[in-house]
Order: sequence, then C-alpha cells, then structure tokens
Amino acid sequence: MIPKKMFLTKGVGRHRDRLTSFEQALRNAGIAHLNLVRVSSIFPPRCKLISREQGLKQLAPGQITYAVLSENATQEPHRLMAASVGVAIPKDPEQYGYLSEYHSFGETEQKAGDYAEDLAASMLATILGVDFDPDASYDTKREIWKISGKIVRTTNVTQSAIGDKRGLWTTVLAGAIFICT
Repeated sequence: MIPKKMFLTKGVGRHRDRLTSFEQALRNAGIAHLNLVRVSSIFPPRCKLISREQGLKQLAPGQITYAVLSENATQEPHRLMAASVGVAIPKDPEQYGYLSEYHSFGETEQKAGDYAEDLAASMLATILGVDFDPDASYDTKREIWKISGKIVRTTNVTQSAIGDKRGLWTTVLAGAIFICT
C-alpha cells in the first residue's frame, strides 16, 4: 500500500481538558472524523501533493488514514508554541522524499516552519548525494539544493499559537495526510 496523494493541514484547539483541546485542534484541521495512524516520514515515490480541500473530499468518516503529525500543547498562559511538518520532494518522481516533524516553544510560525523544511530537505539531500555544509544557513543550503537540480520542491505546514491567557490547554498540530485510494 503506497499512498498516491498527500495533503497538508493544520489546526489549533483550546479547552480546559488536554484531550478535548487536541480534539478541537483536529477539528480545526478538518481531520477529526478520521482514524489516524501515525507513520514515519517518507514522501512516497509518485505521490502527488494536493490541496486540503481536494484531499478531504476523498476521505470518509471513520476511514483509517495514515498521517505524519506534529503536535504541541501548553497550559501556560501566553506561551508561544508551534508545530510543523516539513516536506522535501525530489525531482525524480521515482525517488522517495522526506517529511519532518518539528515542534517548539518560543519560536514564530516562520522560524519553526523554516526549520522543519530545512530538516526534510537536509535528509533528502543526504540520500541524493548533494554536497552541503550542514551548519550553513538554511538560505545557503536552499541555494545549493536548487543548483543541484535534484530537489524540486520544499514546503511546510506550520501552526503556532499563544497559550490561553486563562490557562486553558492550547494545542497546535500540523499534519501530512496520506490518501491510499
């Protein structure tokens, strides 16, 4: 079973109970009606990245659905947090790519998203034999990967939020949802 399509989604939820906060984040992301099975971080060969709207139309309530998820939660008022999934897709459609999960406190959505994207691209670059300095800035590495012609696209989906001022649980999640049909 190799997924043919994948879409990205994100959500945030707040509630006095941590589990309900997570459920609300799933609802906000549009995936609460699915039975999610977490998988590791491989973007399958020949898989097509589609929009969230297109993907949700292809899934039925209760369907067992494979996903790469990143989540984070806090009950601490005013605490900044983020959850992100990075994506790196190779130019050769017969080659697999990478996804990365990353979550953090105190980072903006932009910073967390860039880091997750960098993680995925770095993993892909290492198996493609692209020579780069792992300690170089993300922008420098991105240029090297672009010049190599072996990585066609990198992106991320990231959700950030600030902990509820009243101390309710706040949950953020980002996900890559696979469609196998």
